[in-house]
Amino acid sequence: MATINPYLNFNGNCEDAFNFYKSVFGGDFEYVGRFKDMPSEKPIPSDQAEKILHISLPISKETILMGSDTSPEFGPPCVVGNNITISINTTSEEETRRLFGALSEGGQINMPLDKMFWGSLFGLFTDKFGINWMVSYDYGEEK
Repeated sequence: MATINPYLNFNGNCEDAFNFYKSVFGGDFEYVGRFKDMPSEKPIPSDQAEKILHISLPISKETILMGSDTSPEFGPPCVVGNNITISINTTSEEETRRLFGALSEGGQINMPLDKMFWGSLFGLFTDKFGINWMVSYDYGEEK
């Protein structure tokens, strides 16, 4: 069964925002990755290297607050008011493909489903109602 979590985008202050959220909710970050950690054919500009590529803060057993900074080298800047994406984490590749296909129908696929360097089948799209979604399946756990 899929789980849904909020994913927040920032224009360079993701780390500050998540340190604030951590002070409010408590807990520890599950993961903090920076743009410099990402394998890329494009060089990462030095002023972008320490920006947050991905961060996750568990809020409860069922909910994880996730986020990242945007980078002009890898996509459009975030626009306040449109900087929240719904993240779906699935339990099978079949469920991932089904949800991605059904929800993206009539919308705009921004990143087709593909296996990513962090061990997930992952894709991004905006549905026909203008809602941003990401779908992810951790294939790294497959035997």
